[in-house]
Amino acid sequence: MTDVLDLIPPGALLARPDLAEQALEGLVRAQAYRAVEPMHCRVAVADLWSDDDARIDQLLFGEAFDVLDRRDGRAWGRARRDGVIGWVVLDSLAAGAPLPTRRVASVDAALPLNALVAVDAAGVADDALEPIGAFETDPAAVAERLLGRPHALGARSSIETDCAGLVQQALLACGRPGPRRSHDQADLGQAVQAANARRGDIVVWLAPPGGAHDWTGHSALMVDAERVIHSTGARGGVVIEPLAEVEARLVAEGFAPARFRRV
Repeated sequence: MTDVLDLIPPGALLARPDLAEQALEGLVRAQAYRAVEPMHCRVAVADLWSDDDARIDQLLFGEAFDVLDRRDGRAWGRARRDGVIGWVVLDSLAAGAPLPTRRVASVDAALPLNALVAVDAAGVADDALEPIGAFETDPAAVAERLLGRPHALGARSSIETDCAGLVQQALLACGRPGPRRSHDQADLGQAVQAANARRGDIVVWLAPPGGAHDWTGHSALMVDAERVIHSTGARGGVVIEPLAEVEARLVAEGFAPARFRRV
């Protein structure tokens, strides 16, 4: 049996040595295989934790989560929207994965931006919702509506967010692919030269190699030819800064020079 775990980055498959999802039988070695149980987030935001109890992601209301294991009041599985695997408090989930018909388009509603609504809008006004398939066109404008929101590692909502979470949420609001990690965002679309970068382009500084951290880089969006918007611990939240200043600070900390991508 070929063990594809040797070929795929850790955490990319819903599999452990003792248990793997049924779809991986014959591909991945495990002591047992089990079908996933579709569930969805029933609270505004639920944290997703690693095996080491570090917050690595979040689920938004209505997002599907495929559960493979349950233990001590938590569920282990995969966030269907961005593919992140981890543990979530079981009580924050409800059975099934209903097909959403609307998404939250406001950053000030009772539910966070990009939350998914099937029937129950959980107190969200109709004017804060848009039909699935009706998207915005300017990711930088979406990010600008989150100026001042706090920076928090592992967060990805309009309440608080890390750098990659901000870019992800802006892309999702525009109906574009929204990977959760900076290194995956650095592969989106097409490469752009720094001199040609424009509003809405993604900027990624890949993390120094060998660090004892879960994050893989730092992500931002171009506001114009000279400025970026990003969520940064150095400034405590979502801010607009000159690109040159961010580049100098991050390169001095060991990050790779900026990559620019157009999606």
